[in-house]
Amino acid sequence: MAATKPKSTAARSAERDRSSRTKANVTSRPQNARPKKAAVKATGAAFFDLDRTLLPGASGPALSAALRRAGVLPNRGVPGEGLLFGLFDAIGETLPTMLLARQGVRLTKGWDPALVEHAGREAAAQLVGIVQPFARVVIDEHRRAGRRIVMATTSPAELAEPLGEALGFDAVVSTRYGRGGDGRLNGTIDGPYVWGKGKLEAVREWSSQNGVDLAECYAYSDSFYDQPLLGAVGHPVAVNPDPRLFALATLRRWPLLWLDVPDGVPKFAGFEPQRLLLKVVRPELVPYCRFDIGGLDYVPTDGPVIIAANHRSYFDPIALGFALAQLGRPVRFLAKKELFDAPIVGQLARAFGAIPVDRGSGSGKPLDAAARALQAGEIVVILPQGTIPRGEAFFDPELRAKTGVVRLAHMTGAPVIPMGLWGTEHVWPRSAKLPNFLNVLHPPLVRMRVGAPVSLGGSSTSADLSAILLAISALLPTEAARRVRPTAEQLARTYPAGKAVASLPV
Repeated sequence: MAATKPKSTAARSAERDRSSRTKANVTSRPQNARPKKAAVKATGAAFFDLDRTLLPGASGPALSAALRRAGVLPNRGVPGEGLLFGLFDAIGETLPTMLLARQGVRLTKGWDPALVEHAGREAAAQLVGIVQPFARVVIDEHRRAGRRIVMATTSPAELAEPLGEALGFDAVVSTRYGRGGDGRLNGTIDGPYVWGKGKLEAVREWSSQNGVDLAECYAYSDSFYDQPLLGAVGHPVAVNPDPRLFALATLRRWPLLWLDVPDGVPKFAGFEPQRLLLKVVRPELVPYCRFDIGGLDYVPTDGPVIIAANHRSYFDPIALGFALAQLGRPVRFLAKKELFDAPIVGQLARAFGAIPVDRGSGSGKPLDAAARALQAGEIVVILPQGTIPRGEAFFDPELRAKTGVVRLAHMTGAPVIPMGLWGTEHVWPRSAKLPNFLNVLHPPLVRMRVGAPVSLGGSSTSADLSAILLAISALLPTEAARRVRPTAEQLARTYPAGKAVASLPV
């Protein structure tokens, strides 16, 4: 019998490394990753694709740049690389590009895995910052429901795992590259290539090992080639779908989702309607009124913001929209549910991400939806008064409001920026069904002022509400603080058209 040749130290190390990996190409959450907060027993898992799902586009540019800095790739660009990544960002995966990527595994032969992992950690620090804003919201909701959060990606484990760790994922299902006796990558694949049917195979293996029933799981992907996985779980979701997945999801009635906008906001040719409008909206485009806007510098250029304004007219949301459009950031308005029931106007409100409020119902859904938008780093506009004051109350210098704005601030920790509106009632009084579009020779002045963030104590709802209302009042002109005796005509303008007024002064 021939003697067995002793294995080298490097070979034994590589063997131990391979044996420590599961057959399903899975890495569980590392010990130093953020612990899972939910104490609820896991009832399933949520699987997230990476490129064009968690991220707005391809991770390739960041990964390639990190590999070059680490000395793994030559310090020069690959001809056509930018074009391929741009094509992927626009239309998603194609069979030729994925076959090219599959064959490209051979080029990794001889790579030092330690350098590849270093590049993965460096790229992760960059990629974390561009994760889709509402992806974090969805992930947190699954975590609170007790589900495990798993990244399922074709990317190699050495590059995908650092990002999964940085995002606090519980596991990463990814392609594993083979290693030779010297511990270096040998240009082969160890286990399934985690793409198409191979991704489903790897996810099934992970689910079997972790006692997870796919019927109780969610899967999020942009790619038509992930249909095996999407069809195998109980809750498939098409995220930023490529054209073929869009058609398939529509036929099979799978939910369609874009993780850079709130639920229900459509996208056309990759753009949200409000973002398209932001490029053309200017106050000077409204000839029937003049705008005097000040203090916009108080609104942060990014991150969650609550803007609280007083309410005087149906024109208020339009005026606020024109003013805040100058920031170049999408704005989500809380608006009365009745607005959404109106033909055309209701559809437009939903398309622009407005949040319906059913006054008097006591439902917490509007604040929950607003909190989701804030968690995603957006601006939410709320008019604490809830409705335009009628009659004598319209002329009362003291503002009165509901507590929703304070509860939202306490829920999210988002700063509250006060905004004072004045003069909108002259453009569109409550008694009119439409603005006075013909008043172009002597257009009324609409004055808007933004103030510094309101300091909230956090312990008293009533005290914090008073602080917000005082901050709004301080931004109004001096005439707003004077008590006046309105005429019958002035009072009538504060009521809806055709509304009978019980008593008016003589």
